[in-house]
Amino acid sequence: MRKISFSTILVIAILLMVNLLGDQFFFRLDLTEDKQYTLSKATKDILKNLEDPVTVKAYFSENLPSNVSQAKNDVLDYLTEYSRISNHNLVYKFIDPSSDDKLEAEAMQNGIRPVMINVREKDQVKQQKAYLGLVIEMQDQKEIIPFVQPGAALEYALSSSIKKVSLQDKPLIGIVQSNGEAEIEEIQQVDAGLSVLYDVQSIDLLNDINNQSYSTVALINTKDSLNSDDLKTLDNYLETGGNILIAMNSVVGDFTNATGSVNNIGLFEWLKSKGITVGENFVIDSNCSKISVQQQQGFFRYQSSVSFPYLPIISNFADHPITKGIEAVVMEFASSIEYNQIDTSSTFTPIAFTSKKSDKYDAPLSFEIQKQWKTSDFTEESIVVGGVLENKNENGTTSRICLFTDGDFSVGGKGQDQKRVPEDNVNLLINSIDWMTDDTGLIDLRTKGIKYRPIDELEDSKKTFLKYLNFLLPIILVLLYGLLRLQANKLKRVNIMTENYE
Repeated sequence: MRKISFSTILVIAILLMVNLLGDQFFFRLDLTEDKQYTLSKATKDILKNLEDPVTVKAYFSENLPSNVSQAKNDVLDYLTEYSRISNHNLVYKFIDPSSDDKLEAEAMQNGIRPVMINVREKDQVKQQKAYLGLVIEMQDQKEIIPFVQPGAALEYALSSSIKKVSLQDKPLIGIVQSNGEAEIEEIQQVDAGLSVLYDVQSIDLLNDINNQSYSTVALINTKDSLNSDDLKTLDNYLETGGNILIAMNSVVGDFTNATGSVNNIGLFEWLKSKGITVGENFVIDSNCSKISVQQQQGFFRYQSSVSFPYLPIISNFADHPITKGIEAVVMEFASSIEYNQIDTSSTFTPIAFTSKKSDKYDAPLSFEIQKQWKTSDFTEESIVVGGVLENKNENGTTSRICLFTDGDFSVGGKGQDQKRVPEDNVNLLINSIDWMTDDTGLIDLRTKGIKYRPIDELEDSKKTFLKYLNFLLPIILVLLYGLLRLQANKLKRVNIMTENYE
């Protein structure tokens, strides 16, 4: 009896010790490819530097299907770890709005709307109302995550929301609007992403850029030529340690008449004075988008998709904070970038390249839309289409220019012409501004969990080989099987005849 009592006491003591240690230390083995469940240094720094308590209200319904309730479990794991790292300066509570009318009204008032999910019961599918949202509060500041997508990466949404409610003054980002650039309405996805941490404003280049402390200014898809005063203003801004993002079209394509031409907006010589030469050419790439063309066969007309190398899919990136997690950016009529260092205080870092099968054609030109492209048409590789120029000024400040040779890659248009921009396109532009403006490291979290897995392009000879292999191999296997069966039957007959004679 003494042995049993001692063993029981020992087990209880071990369990108490494990619980005490578990309360002080948090351990989780993360086997995901991109360490989706391992908190970044940026998140830990944000949590450790909280000056006031942050409250997170998690509005989640009970009795959800297992695939949906996993979202609640993930949120609980994150909040538990966030609370520990913040030294319990982050507090949280889970609320089931479905259990009480007052709680449901509270959730709705806080911006958490129910969603309808499919639930299977007794071989029948019915719809159930469910709440899966978060409200993050600090004093009178509030941020809402109205819907937590099951399986989605949560760290960026949580950390950026906490950062936003704890910010006293947001850095200013200026979107230049004085030379026909894309309006904020045309880059709504970019604006939504930037507005989490920044105050995004439309600015006039000559009148506004020196009036306030803009951390970064952006020229996106400039259409009208910049004059000498505009360029001098940009130079003065850079000398104060300013940052400039430029997404420009050095060439333009016209599908109506299938032609391409040079688009001189006054930046060629200005960039060349800094050592950057933007080619007056069209980059082509075997890794490209397709366009729909109308074809005719006899009396019939039909739409078909054809590869159009003038719309390269950029998936070759340098190891740089701007491109971390970015896997595929669709560009439209991009041009080449070359750098010739003319000042030892400046460094240029290429960050975006074409594939190993690419080339460039000088403008002006005519597009052969229905051309059957071959591997031999792509004689170059890794042509630079995006890069960063950093310069140490004499006054001790550092300025940066982030350049992409496609002005449209992040523009969604407006009104009836509005379209959804691919997430990686949006993230590339936001990351560029983040890297030049913000030093928290949240840039690394935005693309966490995003994966692009394109099918590898095969050479024409290999395609032909595989085509005939797929056609002939089954026939050969059937013939071999038939010959083996025939040989086996012959052996059986020989054995039977031998036995009969004996």
